[in-house]
Amino acid sequence: MAEESQPRIEQEEERFDVLTKEGHKTGISKPRGEVHRDGDYHRAVHVWIFAESTQQLLLQRRATCKDSWPDLWDISSAGHISAGDSSLFTARRELEEELGVTLPQDAFELIFIFLQECVINDGKFINNEYNDVYLVTTIDPIPLEAFTLQETEVSEVKYISYEEYKRLLAKEDLDYVPYDVHGQYGQLFDIIEQRYKENTVARSLALQKQLSRYAPISLNVELTGLTDSDKKALVSILKAAAVMDEIFYLQSWYSNPALRDWLKEHADTSELNKLKWSYYLINKTPWSSLDEDEAFLTTADSAIRLLAKATKTVREWKGLEYRAAFPVQKPAGANFYPPDMDKKEFEIWKESLGNDEQKEATSFFSVIKRHSEFILDSHPSNSKAGSSHDLYIVPYSQEYKSLLAKAADLLHKAGDITDSPSLKSLLHGKADAFLSNDYYYSDIAWMELDSKLDITIGPYETYEDKLFGYKATFEAYIGIRDDEATAQLKLFGDNLQLLEQNLPMDSAYKSKDVNAAPIRVIQLLYNAGDVGGPQTLAFNLPNDERIVNDRGTSMVMLKNVSEAKFTHILLPIAAGCIALEQQELVDFESFFTHTICHECCHGIGPHTITLPNGQKSTVRLELQEFHSALEEAKADIVGLWALRFLISQDLLSESLLKSMYVSFLAGCFRSVRFGLEEAHGKGQALQFNWLYEKGAFVLHSEDTFSVDFSKVEGAVESLSTEILTIQAKGDKEAAGLLLQKYGVMTEALQVALKKLENIQVPVDVAPTFATANKILQ
Repeated sequence: MAEESQPRIEQEEERFDVLTKEGHKTGISKPRGEVHRDGDYHRAVHVWIFAESTQQLLLQRRATCKDSWPDLWDISSAGHISAGDSSLFTARRELEEELGVTLPQDAFELIFIFLQECVINDGKFINNEYNDVYLVTTIDPIPLEAFTLQETEVSEVKYISYEEYKRLLAKEDLDYVPYDVHGQYGQLFDIIEQRYKENTVARSLALQKQLSRYAPISLNVELTGLTDSDKKALVSILKAAAVMDEIFYLQSWYSNPALRDWLKEHADTSELNKLKWSYYLINKTPWSSLDEDEAFLTTADSAIRLLAKATKTVREWKGLEYRAAFPVQKPAGANFYPPDMDKKEFEIWKESLGNDEQKEATSFFSVIKRHSEFILDSHPSNSKAGSSHDLYIVPYSQEYKSLLAKAADLLHKAGDITDSPSLKSLLHGKADAFLSNDYYYSDIAWMELDSKLDITIGPYETYEDKLFGYKATFEAYIGIRDDEATAQLKLFGDNLQLLEQNLPMDSAYKSKDVNAAPIRVIQLLYNAGDVGGPQTLAFNLPNDERIVNDRGTSMVMLKNVSEAKFTHILLPIAAGCIALEQQELVDFESFFTHTICHECCHGIGPHTITLPNGQKSTVRLELQEFHSALEEAKADIVGLWALRFLISQDLLSESLLKSMYVSFLAGCFRSVRFGLEEAHGKGQALQFNWLYEKGAFVLHSEDTFSVDFSKVEGAVESLSTEILTIQAKGDKEAAGLLLQKYGVMTEALQVALKKLENIQVPVDVAPTFATANKILQ
């Protein structure tokens, strides 16, 4: 009887998630023994510790009792990912359990995923395993006595030079677990080699070439129109805008702020470090936006951090120093989601939530985190999460609490100082939104802003979230309203209905009710946050569907940025590609007026349409993949037609007439060189080729182009009619045929692009903010 009172302790066998052959979860989990018996695909992690100063990898000898590769030298640390666990959590836990090394998530760099398919133990052990391979870069080797080895897994550890280890694997030394160094696993050695045997001269030249694509510009803005109170308020507003930078660095990647501080601190130590810092300042991340987010830095360039208690204490050893890591591939989810979360995990979790929580999970203003990571960070000895679902939601107001509180204080302070009622309302409203996480009323206040000092600040664009496009990044645009240019816009807004009535298309298709989106023109004083890479000329906000449905949107145009792009990009294009006698007709007024007219013309022409069968639809729904390119071409070409019409009504000066056509011709080459895959480029090619075919654009023997003023008006009108009619009918077939014939790289376009290659015209501008910096000093 006494024996029965003792509970029988049986350790339950570890379970793994079963994957498809392609590596996707099936939703089934099985015990470890069955997975290896049946050859099911599953996941594991490999963690390599690499000592930078000695170029050595840490190896462990597998315990004698292991069911695979007993007594052989292997990876620093490795382990299966248990059912429901995540990759990064497992990597951190395995390192702690096997070697007694406790590291934060920024020490782990996912370098590649390796599929291992092999059969051992006389066919009894089938290993079909997807391995997430992580690299931990320490500065010096960790003293061997600092490790605490898990006896059931590891019998000893040693350091070995990565070259020697590669040689031993290549000759299939029997003391080492085999990896094919000529196959996928060779990437480990290739990555180390590329990082630490780099040619600094070649790297400096590559960075110089990348930098040369940006023309540096200094923005000096007159503050004469501001009241004294607004000038005082501006100091606090600029400081609040600078906080948006701090938040954006954190939103991009969790070790990005450490990387920024490190690069800044070391910028003066060498020419190469100066170039790294200069190019980083343009992109605000280690990934180059003009090169499809290819990394221009590696973890070897990153910050060094010291952990005094990552291992057991060793006398006269200050502790473990490591590099704050970031991946070579820019993470699709930035720092909005756990780095090892995929879409499937998110969707399964989202389905388990109630309606309100689902809205919160997909909202602009929240991040998604893991319970298991939180537990590991707070209680390293705990290795399991307590919740059935690992993911949870954190609102921005909590995630960025200290930074948002700082920005809110500054905006409240500015709101108390300004004497502009609409600016006061915006500043206090935005400050409250930072703390409440509800941006609705502050966005309404932004749309109603009527102040000389123009402020856009907060979380808006969702381009960084390439996983779902849900999460908004923080940004700020501080400018001085250009009253003259804004008044000029009123001319377009007031005459949109007149333009609609006179459009060159059948009257049956014309709208009786045209609404103009309010547009403000500013001189940009300062921008911050999500403004890296190519600079924007205009932005259209807010993105909140509730406001868009209720109130529409507003647009802000940046006039001095447009001037800079005109000077540094459009004028050099004109010098190379426009016939000498017409070069002086390329002027900024025509370029900017057409840009304004382009934006306004998105609001006229067909949008909601009636199909031949009487059914209501929209141009977007009917034209599908052809819609964007055709809509951009419409706004451009109808914009030219509209300028001509307004001149004929004496609403614009006759002096614009010739220059607007020649400036438009030069602008065609500017847009087309970004490629015909993109809507603006394809739409621009369509317009150029149509006008060229009609004789409105002429190619000369010296490979320059000019406008034939006797033919250009007819050609502009005929193309406007063609596009507007296709849109009005929702004729997808006609749209496809038009783009197929004209939206292509023709011989004439190639002549211009080849010439521009030789001139090396910058791709974009990189601003510094002279006036703002003076105010902040």
